[in-house]
Amino acid sequence: MAKIINGKEVSKKVRESVKAETEKLKAQGIVPGLAVVIVGDDPASRVYVNNKKKACAEVGFMSEEYALPAETTQEELLALVDKLNKKTEINGILVQLPLPKHLDEKAVIEAISPEKDVDAFHASNVGKIMIGDYKFLPCTPAGVMELIHSENIEISGKNCVVIGRSNIVGKPMAMLLLHENGTVTITHSRTKNLAEITRDADILVAAVGKPKFVTGDMVKEGAVVIDVGMDRDENGKLCGDVDFDSVEPKASYITPVPGGVGPMTIAMLMKNTLMAAKIHAGIESRIIIIGSQTILINIT
Repeated sequence: MAKIINGKEVSKKVRESVKAETEKLKAQGIVPGLAVVIVGDDPASRVYVNNKKKACAEVGFMSEEYALPAETTQEELLALVDKLNKKTEINGILVQLPLPKHLDEKAVIEAISPEKDVDAFHASNVGKIMIGDYKFLPCTPAGVMELIHSENIEISGKNCVVIGRSNIVGKPMAMLLLHENGTVTITHSRTKNLAEITRDADILVAAVGKPKFVTGDMVKEGAVVIDVGMDRDENGKLCGDVDFDSVEPKASYITPVPGGVGPMTIAMLMKNTLMAAKIHAGIESRIIIIGSQTILINIT
């Protein structure tokens, strides 16, 4: 029977740490600020934005919401991003995705200043992740790593399999595991003999977006299984990419849905925004990978 990795508990610790550091910054007259931009009235996006604003209040950040109508033009959205880039009290900018179809998401992401890109989607930040010299990490992969570390699970030398190759989760997830000396395989829709590959995984990360896709026969005994998915099953019940009932008896550790990776994403957004505030205040932190060591350098 697997040990459940409780994302609610781990995310609470991350938020408490961010709150404590924020209080220290406030004593120096520095208040971290996050701007959240939402275009249109997508219900799921509205829930996410509200949760991010709530998290900001909990850790002591200043937050601003910019709710734009669905018919907002590309020029109007880029003008807002430019304005926020120049606004000194804003340390982080987050444009809630997906955007309405007439807007160019890539152009909007690239318009955000890399030092305010707390989603870590900008090409500059993605490149820094590749070489192991970064300030921000995409929130979901960073949350997964935090969960793995919370249980002191060794990554070095382990076979790590990531199902999914998205720019937001799959690709950066693979790089973070690689930076900790995991032997990493990325699988996707064109992968042949997928079950054979996943059965060899010591650490399996499912980020494919298909309900209960990973079943017990695809997992080896004692594997660590991380479920990034947020889906609905045939009865409309919230579930993940992993068939929990069949996989849990075989795994050594497993994340539930809900209550696993989900809570970590916003917690890591808070961590990135805190980092951005430090950078803008001249208290720069940089994470550098040297061999098997991850080093956090503070430059004041």
